[in-house]
Amino acid sequence: MIPEIGHFSLILALLIALVQGVFPLLGATRGNPVWMLMGRSAALGQFLFLAIAFAALTHAFVNNDFSVAYVASNSNSTLPLQYRIAAVWGGHEGSMLLWMLIFAGWSVAVTWFSRHLPEEFAARVLGVMGLVGAGFLAFLLFTSNPFLRLFPAPADGRDLNPLLQDFGMVLHPPMLYMGYVGFSVAFAFAIAALLSGRLDAAWARWSRPWTTVAWAFLTLGIALGSLWAYYELGWGGWWFWDPVENSSFIPWLVGTALIHSLAVTEARGVLKGWTVLLAIFTFSLSLLGTFLVRSGVLTSVHAFATDPLRGVFVLALLGLVVGSALLLFAWRAQRVGLGGSFELVSRESMLLANNVVLAAAAGTVLLGTLYPLALDALGIGKISVGPPYFEAVFVPLMAPALFLLGIGQIARWKKASLPDLATRLRWAFAVAVLVALFAPFSLGSWSAAVSGGLLLAAWIVTSSAASLFERLRRPRESGGILARLRASSRSYYGMLVAHVGVAVCVVGITVVLGYGTDQDLRMEIGDSAEVGGYVFRLERFAEVSGPNYTATRAEVRVTRGGRDVALMYPEKRTYRTQEKPMTEAAIDWGFFRDLYVALGEPLDARTWLVRIFHKPFVEWIWAGWLLMALGGLLAVCDRRYRIPVRRMNLAPSPGGLLEAAEGAAAR
Repeated sequence: MIPEIGHFSLILALLIALVQGVFPLLGATRGNPVWMLMGRSAALGQFLFLAIAFAALTHAFVNNDFSVAYVASNSNSTLPLQYRIAAVWGGHEGSMLLWMLIFAGWSVAVTWFSRHLPEEFAARVLGVMGLVGAGFLAFLLFTSNPFLRLFPAPADGRDLNPLLQDFGMVLHPPMLYMGYVGFSVAFAFAIAALLSGRLDAAWARWSRPWTTVAWAFLTLGIALGSLWAYYELGWGGWWFWDPVENSSFIPWLVGTALIHSLAVTEARGVLKGWTVLLAIFTFSLSLLGTFLVRSGVLTSVHAFATDPLRGVFVLALLGLVVGSALLLFAWRAQRVGLGGSFELVSRESMLLANNVVLAAAAGTVLLGTLYPLALDALGIGKISVGPPYFEAVFVPLMAPALFLLGIGQIARWKKASLPDLATRLRWAFAVAVLVALFAPFSLGSWSAAVSGGLLLAAWIVTSSAASLFERLRRPRESGGILARLRASSRSYYGMLVAHVGVAVCVVGITVVLGYGTDQDLRMEIGDSAEVGGYVFRLERFAEVSGPNYTATRAEVRVTRGGRDVALMYPEKRTYRTQEKPMTEAAIDWGFFRDLYVALGEPLDARTWLVRIFHKPFVEWIWAGWLLMALGGLLAVCDRRYRIPVRRMNLAPSPGGLLEAAEGAAAR
């Protein structure tokens, strides 16, 4: 009866979500404190029953209850325990249950950390989240019920997709959903602000930490997905512009614009309407990603569902959420106001330009993702939009964004001057140019593309250093350098760490694209090949067995200059239940280079296709993403986010607020 308990818990969660969505909003409208407080209790209740449902489904997987259709489709009695647990979210139904559990967890976090907010505002935030949760719980119950039974129950299950039988899939989906769902809080804050007519610095300060945390988790989720694709799929790449990859990258780009725009709104009270629109579209694009993955319109290793009914339901929900939010914005637009003014050369204008470029970049990726789908849906024909398109349109847009990143963090609020900026940044730019001119020679032959990428990366680092140096030179009442370092806010250091993370990522991308090498070879035992200055010798093959697969394992000895570097063991696995061959690449990880060997197909009893890669600095890509996420989380730890708003003077002023806003969180 445990699956039935889980099913009944989902029904109760839906009913509670409806209560959470209706009564707090009515209470805020009518000034009824009892109804407003119902939102907090309902959020806790919704989380409790979703946790019971999730525990019930996990119990079914752990105990191999193949009478549950979802378990029979995604597990097997030979599947190791850790992958049986990961299989809970390895398919569509379970992943939606995890999505809703995380959503409810965010709602509980809002109830816990929003006690200092005005009760009417908190009630509106929880009410909006309740309505969104009710919509997705209805989707889960009516189109994606994970507790449906099979009679008679099969003797064993079909097994989890072999691609998902990896530790990366234990972490990647929860992190990604934490980001996707976390943007619902920014959306709810924006809608609550529109409903209350209060779009001011206080609203931006309330919304900022939630948005930054969601952005940090989405950053980690994307990085983990890229890393998983790199080592698990056997193709040696870290990003393929797959439509499902793009569906997470697009809201990340718009979310990056949002956290910058919130910094401007908090500091100067400007860009309020633009910031609200970014909050609406960031969450809407997260929902669009949910539609693409679950509608069946995509064929991808990342996609979950092929049921058009589910796609119609999600599309209708997306239209309802976006349409309602935009109608509310149009109704309240006159009350938003323009805020203060700023000059063409100022920090505000730099951040706005950065926002526009990021939005344009997101638009180009969205166009390349949806255009083939639109042509196919209209019956015009099938086309494929691949990396050449994205690299041709995305990279030219991101170059000015990276350049503005360096200027924006040092420009003055309200009004700056170009001669002043040139004077303050002249040494930073000179050092960046020297690095761009001479660093490529230490990596290989000089090329304009590599030099340009290193110029942008070095510019970000040197301009960040210039910003820190200026802070240390500011006169203080007392104390030396250490005291001045301690005086700066955590959000400022979070900004620096995130910006350095961008630079590290740019270095990794630039170097691996400029100097990475690979070869596809026909190899027999005893054959050798040289790639990237390393000699790879195929020593032997062996047959091995795992818990639910058999494999042919190669032993490859790697040497350089006659000295042993590594022994590598790539495999070609066949999973018993699905009889699906899978490539398990062997990687010798290194801070400055990766060596990567993948087995292809056997050509005869002695000869195999083997693909060998030398990838310099590839790990810097994920190190950069990690630094970006850490920067965002560090920014959220800023003291001002722990001070109740009622104790703060949030009117724009040249004093404390300006200092606080200077550390724009995790740009």
